[in-house]
Parts: sequence; C-alpha cells; structure tokens
Amino acid sequence: MRILLWHVHGSWTTAFVQGPHTYLVPVTPDRGPDGLGRARTFDWPDSVVEVPPERLRDADVDAVVLQRPHELALVDQWLGRRPPLVYLEHNAPHGDVPDTRHPAAGIPGVALVHVTHFNRLMWDAGATPATVIEHGIVDPGHRWTGELDRAAVVVNEPVRRGRTIGTDLLPAFADAAPLDVFGMRTEGLAGHLGLPPDRCRSHELVQADLHAAMARRRVYVHPVRWTSLGLSLLEAMHLGMPVVALATTEVAAAVPDGAGVVSNRIDVLTDAVRDFLADPLHARLIGEGARAAALARYGLSRFLDDWERLLKEVTR
Repeated sequence: MRILLWHVHGSWTTAFVQGPHTYLVPVTPDRGPDGLGRARTFDWPDSVVEVPPERLRDADVDAVVLQRPHELALVDQWLGRRPPLVYLEHNAPHGDVPDTRHPAAGIPGVALVHVTHFNRLMWDAGATPATVIEHGIVDPGHRWTGELDRAAVVVNEPVRRGRTIGTDLLPAFADAAPLDVFGMRTEGLAGHLGLPPDRCRSHELVQADLHAAMARRRVYVHPVRWTSLGLSLLEAMHLGMPVVALATTEVAAAVPDGAGVVSNRIDVLTDAVRDFLADPLHARLIGEGARAAALARYGLSRFLDDWERLLKEVTR
C-alpha cells in the first residue's frame, strides 16, 4: 500500500514505517509542522518518501493516517478526495475529562485508533468505532550498564509543560539521586527549579545517542502526571533499565511487578530511586524484568501485525 501520513511523532513513526508499505510524508520548503518530511534524527527506511503537497493530487494513495484535527482539511485541499481514513490519537484528552469529545467523532467512515486502552476509555468518541493498537518499539537492545549512579529522565519542554509532565516533582527526585534530564528545551532547568547544576543536568541528544546515554544511568524516572504512555518509558525498559514511575494513565499496565516501582506516593518512588542507586545488582535484576515485560507487550512484530490487519480492513 501507499500510505499518507504527516511527520508528527518521530518515535512512533519510526516503528510504523518498519512495515512493508510505501509511506508518503508531506514536505514543504520551510519544513514547517505540516511539511517536516523525513526525520533527520531517526533511522527511517527508504520506503519513507517525501512528497510536496502539489504532487499529492495525482499521487496514488491507498490510505491516510490522520494525527491532528486540521489534517482532514489538508487531505481535502491537497488530494481533492478522501481515501480510506484512519485517525490515530496519540494523546490522552485535555480539558473536560472524561467528557472531552474526540475530533474524529462524526467523520464519516473514519477508523479511530488509540495507542492505549486508557486513552480510549477517556475520550468521548460518540458512535465512531474505536480500537486500540498499543505501541511497538524498535528494539535498541539490552544496553544497560548502570555505571553512573545517576537517574535518567526524558521529557521535552519541561519548563513550559510544568505539572503535566511532573517538572515540579524533579526537586524531590533530585534529592534522592542526581538527575540527567534528556529532551528538547531542557537547558536552564536546574536554575528554573533552584537546583545545583550537578543535581540536574540537561541534555539534548539524537535518539541513537540518547539510548546509549540513558543506559549508563542506574535508573529511569518517569515523573509524568498526564500524557499518553511515554515511549521513553518503554524504550528505557527495552534497554534493561529499572524504572520508577507515577501510577498514572497507562503506566500501571505497562510496568508489571518485577519491572520497576510504580506508585502515586512520592516517598515510595524516591525511596525506590535511592534503593536502586545503592544496589546495582538489584537494579540489574529489575531491569532485566523490565526488558522482558516490554518485549512481551510492546514488541515491534506485534505492533506491525496489528496495523497490517487494520489497514487491510479499512482498505478492503
């Protein structure tokens, strides 16, 4: 098939484009939000093809994967027709939860796909049929060494996003372990939080370097209050890292017993961080459990099989 989708979520798309199809991604001269084209920091196969909007009207497109509300108008404008539509929802709803109406509700013939069961439960899709295809991860391999007695955190724009991703909780975790915070626009975070620079270091790395850097840290901390299930958490588990996470959204299902510590009590979580720092052997054993759990539930082959079945169904 030839599948049109926008480059919106680089990590998710990296898994999706490992399938057997041709993936058309719009590209504009300014490479703005509606025309980013191919990823520059992720490893995408040659089956991902950049297409300028003016060429889409004459392009063969078997299905479109929408990810943002305004993309349907772009389909109408750029293609002049509507191939079979899938609306992929990456996020948990914001606003009047649990009564937030999903933007795909009422679009004729659309197949609505959520990435977690929690998200499906919380969005109001009305009579629009919805399904769940859980995340899949391109396995980075078991790379944990834990040689640095520090904790890794991966969040983007922590100052702007604040409580949503648990930025305000970082000082408590920094008291338990020195933090390395990886992600976009993390510079100046220590000063923003009033922390000494060594207790909260900021890093912005491409994915390949990110995985290697994460794996050198003793433990992964996931302080997120309210987003969808973070792919960085699943990647940390694949790396063989023990994880410490808030028991919010889908996390409790993703991190079973023996894979880490999940709680909404900050004292329980910070104690767990201290325990992992003090006992590298314990950290290794729990990290092995985390990797086994992630491979079993979020393996790439299951993810691609689920998408293959859905795409065949919507294009039948």
